[in-house]
Order: sequence, then C-alpha cells, then structure tokens
Amino acid sequence: MLQPELVSLEPWAPHPTAAPLTERSGDTLAIAANGTRTCVGGWQAEFDGTRPRKAYRITWEVRFQDLDYERDSLRCKAFWGEMSPDDATVRSNDIPAWDYLIPQRIAEDKLRFTRVLLAPKGAKQLTLRCSFRWSTKGESLWQMPTVEQVDKPDSHRPVKVAVVTGKADARRGLISTIQDNIDYYVPLVEAACETGVDLVVLPEIALQWQVQGSPIDLAVDLPGVETEIFAEIARKHSNFILLGLIERDGDAVHNTAALLGPDGEVEGRYHKVHLAVGGESESGILPGNGFPMFDTVIGRIGCNICMDSSAAESSRMVGLSGADFLLLPIMGDHRASLWSPGSPLFSEDRWKAIMRTRAMDNQLCMVVARNYGPGSCIIDRKGEILAWNEGDRDHIIATIELEDGYRTWNSGCFREVNWMQRRPHIYESYVDEENKGSLLSGVY
Repeated sequence: MLQPELVSLEPWAPHPTAAPLTERSGDTLAIAANGTRTCVGGWQAEFDGTRPRKAYRITWEVRFQDLDYERDSLRCKAFWGEMSPDDATVRSNDIPAWDYLIPQRIAEDKLRFTRVLLAPKGAKQLTLRCSFRWSTKGESLWQMPTVEQVDKPDSHRPVKVAVVTGKADARRGLISTIQDNIDYYVPLVEAACETGVDLVVLPEIALQWQVQGSPIDLAVDLPGVETEIFAEIARKHSNFILLGLIERDGDAVHNTAALLGPDGEVEGRYHKVHLAVGGESESGILPGNGFPMFDTVIGRIGCNICMDSSAAESSRMVGLSGADFLLLPIMGDHRASLWSPGSPLFSEDRWKAIMRTRAMDNQLCMVVARNYGPGSCIIDRKGEILAWNEGDRDHIIATIELEDGYRTWNSGCFREVNWMQRRPHIYESYVDEENKGSLLSGVY
C-alpha cells in the first residue's frame, strides 16, 4: 500500500494573542499555556498521498501535566483538505469532511487520539491538528502523528425495521385475556416478517394490554409458554422481535421489553425505569435500575418504555451506551395531550417533536410502537420521519442505513460533534439526588 507522506509541520492558532507556547525537539512537539484565558492553538501536520475512499488509521499520542480538565483542553481533528495555520474556521466548500480523533487514556498522564477514517470523495490532502485550549496553566508533549493506509473495515448492512401495532381500535371489545392478545398479534407479526424485516417492535405490555386485573396476577415468565410463539416466529424468520410484557421475576414483577433473537432465545431484557404516575408506580410493579445495551448482529440496541420518555436522562443513557437504535414501546405521552384536566387527546405535532428531538439529541434511530397505532413511527438520527402510522395500517416498515454518511453544512459529522462537545465535569446537578428542578422555585 502507498502510505501518506508528511510534507508540512507548523504551529497553528486563530490569533497571535491566543497562540500557546510551541516548541519542537526532534519528534516531540510541545504545547504549553500562554497564561491567558484565550489560549488556543497547537500543531498541524499535512500529509500528501491520501486517496479517496481508502481507509487510514490515524494516531497521535500526548503526555500532559497540570491541566484541570484534559478532556476540555486537548483535542485532535482530521481535515480532508488544506487548512491555513492562522484560521480555525472550517469552510465546507474547501473541506469535503472533517472528523474528530477519539481520545483513549493509556496512562494517568497520557492519551492516545486515534481513529480509522475513510477518506471522502474529493479528498486530496489530509491535515491533522492537535490543540491545547482553555487553560491558563499546564503543558502537553505530543509525539509525531502517524497515518497508515489499512484495509477498509467491514461495513454494516442496512437494517429493515417493522413496528407492529394493528389498526386503530381494531381490537376494541375483543380482548379479555392474554391469549386474546397473543392471537391478535401473532398473524400481524407473521405478516410483517414475511416482508423480510430484521427487527419487529411490538407495543408496551403487548401480552397484557386491556386485560383486566392486577399486574401481579397477570405477570408471566420470560421465557415462558406465553412468549414461546413469538420465539418460534423469530427462529422461523431468523430475525429479532421486541416483545412488551409484564414479566414475573421471582417475587417481583416488571414492565419489560424482551428482545428475542434469531435463535428464539432472550437476547436481552429491559425493565422500565420510570413507572407511570397515576397508577403504575403504586401497582406493585418494580422499576428497573439501568439502561442495558444489546450488541447484536444488526446493531447496538437500547430500550425505553413509555414514561421513560418523559425523563430526558432515559434516552441520553441509551445514547451514551453507543446504541444505534432506541426502541420505545409506548401507550402515550402526557406531554402530547391536554395540558388541563380532561379526557386525553393526541397531539400529533407535540408527539413528533418529542420523538424527533430524542433521535437528534442522541444520534440514533427511534423506533416507536404505540399500543393504539397512531403515532407509531421510525425516525433516523437526522430527525427525519421514515415511516408513520396514522392508525390505518397493521404495521409500518423502514430501512435504516447505519453508515448513512450524514454531515452538517460545515462538513462535520453531527454524531461526532454531539458526543465530543460534552463537558461532563460541569453537569453535577444532573445527578444530584437532592435537586428537584423548578419545584425548588416556590409554591404553585
């Protein structure tokens, strides 16, 4: 393989007064604070010999000391084009793409920034920048960066997803037992599977919905006789099925989303963390205590259930786990109804706003299965609604491109920006158990 060649190495800074102190000694590049709070800059290395659509492993290591927050202060980016050393602005007409290198801690005082990146169409040059910023003290010592062509990583194939609910009010007055629900859903799931889908998502407590009685009495085993028919369908079609149910777990019961795999086994189970107010939270159901991520052959899958959607932390935790999909079995959302006492009404506009925001904020695909049918949807990480059920269809289907190539107007990947912009050390209130938000402001 023809390897890229380093052709230029020089300091960069957006303004002379912001420039940090830089010095080169052999293969070591030093960057230190200049004593001002505007300090930002570093070194940039230009490589020739990169070719479009070829994969390159980029690595840049650094030792540091006396920094308050190295996550804030140290950064590396790859620009697929030429950058002026006195400019921090990315001009999308000159740079077809730019990407973050991802930091990995390899010692208490040492980070390795690395990434395997695919050179975009039109890329003629690669400019790497290491940065020191936002600190009035400290220094960093960077080794020379390396860029090597490697075999292109295996790509993820598109994933075909179905949300199965049945038509609105199709079973009104027809359901009185768990078996009634099984009989209702099985042919609908079979019909969706016949289209060759990789994943089927069913609504919240699909097995027990509209069945009268205490959840303590209605709970079933997982796996169990009530779930076996769905396991058989997953085996038959070699796909995944997310089944909502009230699960018996020894002396406890949970509102559960169970992921059945192509072998019919339970590949994962999620227990609803935020139980619905007005009944469920005092029903005897035990809430879950985490947001597991299921790493499958079709992608990384996380779940929320209904009331979880009201807490932004729920989808954020799934996003932070690296999920490609957030599966959301849900009956309704109180924010998408009346904001005054009375019979609930469905606000399509607010519902879409909630679901689209969750997808964009966490850069994943939302798959929403609503018991009543209307509002069920599949949304990509741009917030585009790929499939929507008005209640007139038994199921909806969409194909998700995990390697979608989406970039924003300035050639950056928002998935990278979304996670690399975070500054967790200033989010203490987010996990403060004594914080009650706006309830602290007075009496209403």
